[in-house]
Amino acid sequence: MNTTILTKKTQYIFDQNEADRAVSFIETFIQHTKGELAGHKMILEKWQKDDIIRPLFGWKNKETGLRKYRQAYIEIPRKNGKSTLAAAIALYILFADSERGAEVFSCAGDRSQASIIFDIAKTMVQNDPSLLEYAEIYRSSIINPSKGNTYRALSADAKLQHGHNAHAILFDELHTQPNDELYQTMKTSMGARTQPLLICLTTAGANKTDGNICWTIHSYAKKVENRTINDPTFLPVIYAADDDDDITLESTWKKANPNYGVSIRKDYMRAEAKLAMDLPSYENSFRRLHLNQWTTNESKWISDQQWMACDKKLDLEKLKSVECYAGLDLSSVRDLSALTLFFPMDDGTFHILPFFWLPKLTAQERQKKDKVPYLEWASQGHIELTEGDVQDYDFIRKTINEIGQQYRIKEICFDRWNSSQLVIQLQDDGANMSPFGMGYVSQSAPTKEMEKMVLKKNLVHGNNPVLRWQMQNVQLRIDPANNIKVDKKRSSEKVDGVISTIMSIGSWMLSDTKGSVYDQRGIIAL
Repeated sequence: MNTTILTKKTQYIFDQNEADRAVSFIETFIQHTKGELAGHKMILEKWQKDDIIRPLFGWKNKETGLRKYRQAYIEIPRKNGKSTLAAAIALYILFADSERGAEVFSCAGDRSQASIIFDIAKTMVQNDPSLLEYAEIYRSSIINPSKGNTYRALSADAKLQHGHNAHAILFDELHTQPNDELYQTMKTSMGARTQPLLICLTTAGANKTDGNICWTIHSYAKKVENRTINDPTFLPVIYAADDDDDITLESTWKKANPNYGVSIRKDYMRAEAKLAMDLPSYENSFRRLHLNQWTTNESKWISDQQWMACDKKLDLEKLKSVECYAGLDLSSVRDLSALTLFFPMDDGTFHILPFFWLPKLTAQERQKKDKVPYLEWASQGHIELTEGDVQDYDFIRKTINEIGQQYRIKEICFDRWNSSQLVIQLQDDGANMSPFGMGYVSQSAPTKEMEKMVLKKNLVHGNNPVLRWQMQNVQLRIDPANNIKVDKKRSSEKVDGVISTIMSIGSWMLSDTKGSVYDQRGIIAL
């Protein structure tokens, strides 16, 4: 049965048979591959059938009989069955679409992400004897020999992806793309096809700039959805909470998650929402991943109130008998440098002891520029002023060795990209020096661990005013994989002590059973 659109030109018709054919193929031949439903037939939810499958394959150009939609943008929170549905669509195109010699691809920001949909599809074929009869399965491709169709997952290197003649592309997690190169390369590869289909599947991202390909297409999809742009070949499907919705309400969760109550349980969402309220660094991730709200790549972190709840006096004499881990953040020659000692205590608490250095002749200048009482802090013993107008690394070296004689330092982590002769000299002095990355992957885990310690009030810091000031300068950055790292809002707002603290925690988290080099050389005063 064909249903005609009631427009002036009646350019498009809805082919109910073709729409139902796609639904029937999926529900007949496709099985779930994971979770409680693994091995069971895939029965599509109403929203999957009516919002995605039937529109994509049912709407036709009245004159040509070709598909109306050439591109779809499907933006949906995690755990709503996005990858499973994408794999089912890929197999329908591979086995049941009218195209012969079709090239079907899954693409993503990296090879492993692109392989997610492909691997699900491969398992689906292996689990169904009817599909398996018409398929040849290889490590990186599925072939339908009767039609000459192939399905492959592609790497993110756009330079290697020229020369394709794509019929269908499933672009997974578009928000992770570093640029538009792969997207444009693959889209242009569809130019010779009569009815190509480009499907972008993604959760919301954290980069709302004009140069970001996902944000660009998201913005375009919203305009098509709101009918401010007329593009009958583009299908926008966006499930999201509004920016002003209360993230703790079940009604908000239902609005954003069409599979709420099916693959997404109420208790899971309640726990995730509570975590977002308890952990400031997780709120933006929760909004993106579970409510499909676009955020920035910046996030709130620890408030001053939360930080000062950990203000307890340090017992320096007691700390001298506790093994500790250190982080060293060496600044530019005219700026603050910081060393933090991190002490895991037997009572389950963690104590930190920071040290700061600043060139004496630049301290007054920096005080005026940064509007921070460096000189007062120096008079109180919280900052050591080194001689001259540049950082005196010989003095810092001497001081660190003196600290190493007082405290049982197992390891000193330093920024591998900002090391200096001082690192070599400290190593020669007997310090166990270990490089530490400043990227998202290296920083994320210890930063999250530090946050947990503060919120649980397990971190004891003794209220060093320099570190307190720097904690309030922190701006968290978040990458597409939801890793976090510390940054600062402005150049005058220093975070050296925070970075050195995170490195010291990272050293502890990665520690092995080796003893301290200072211990081995017998220079620790016990």
